[in-house]
Amino acid sequence: MCSNPMRYDAIIIGAGPAGSSTARLLARAGWAVALVEKSQFPRRKVCGEFLSATTMPVLEACGVADAFSAAAGPPVTRVGAYAGSAKLTAPEEKVWGRALGREYLDLMLRDAARDAGAVLFQPAEVSDLWREGESSICRLDGGWTLTAPVVIAACGSWNAKGPFAVNSRRAAPSDLFAFKAHFQDSNLPAGLMPLLAFPGGYGGLVHSDAGRTSLSCCIRRDALAKARARHGGKAAQAVLAHIMATTRGVHEALYRARLEGEFLSTGPIHPGIRRRYADGVFFTGNIAGEAHPVIAEGISMAIQSSGLLARLLIEGRAQDYAQAWKRQFAPRIRAASLFAHLAMNDTGRLASRAVLAAAPRLLGLGARLSGKVPLAA
Repeated sequence: MCSNPMRYDAIIIGAGPAGSSTARLLARAGWAVALVEKSQFPRRKVCGEFLSATTMPVLEACGVADAFSAAAGPPVTRVGAYAGSAKLTAPEEKVWGRALGREYLDLMLRDAARDAGAVLFQPAEVSDLWREGESSICRLDGGWTLTAPVVIAACGSWNAKGPFAVNSRRAAPSDLFAFKAHFQDSNLPAGLMPLLAFPGGYGGLVHSDAGRTSLSCCIRRDALAKARARHGGKAAQAVLAHIMATTRGVHEALYRARLEGEFLSTGPIHPGIRRRYADGVFFTGNIAGEAHPVIAEGISMAIQSSGLLARLLIEGRAQDYAQAWKRQFAPRIRAASLFAHLAMNDTGRLASRAVLAAAPRLLGLGARLSGKVPLAA
């Protein structure tokens, strides 16, 4: 047993949107919360930047809705699809959500958690974690030892290590690699967020903060290799050239745009449903389960799942979390898997394009199925 550990009601590992949202909500409810983050902020992240309208109630509960609205890009009022030479736009106009860079969103939510009373350990990384009786003991590499009855892993799946590492698979041609970049002076139409479907991959464009347009995409390992062989250069440059050459809408949106900073990349990523509770640890955010980024719901699902977990913990119904999470988020993950398959597969992409061209209102239905607004809205 460690001597004199610092005692809390909850230890939260990861101060990104999932962890900081949980920390803020629990701290406001009177919980003693330790928030542990290994990286310094601000930081750029490969994740997309869009937050759907269904996330706003959690941002309001976290006290950052007004700050988010003031800093975020313009409202997304139309959804669309760019595939090959086709440029499709849903006729329905409504506020589907807005986008904000992670270097701003993460700071906003972390500071809200700290303002509510959460104790921040940053930079600090978990070096050991074990259970003793009704509490967990968490040792940090800075020499701190923490203990709490509740531990929440909100450290993401892409770079999680140690006790929170997500099991990796053998390399496969279908492995997905993610890329993101910002552009200034794009020609993307105002209010439009198009899904991009290109050979071997998918992505999205959205107007973000400070006049930037954010391009986020995923591409299969085998398609990436072909793009590099065809276009040369670094991986990100080859991916951009591949998308520009195969997707007319992207070429028209970005051919005069200026790249701001550098491309970010990560991978391989493995979307799917994972554990939500194990060995005394609750999992939230994309370490619990993540959808294919094709539906642009990663950050929204992370924040919403954290709001769900915090509410159930406060109500004393933590045992309901795993099933409640599955009911709320599993349909989105399954829908995203279907959309991703259609977007990356040549036959599926052509068939989908023909169907959407005949009935573009299906784009709006797809946005609803992916969680951007309530189905009844």
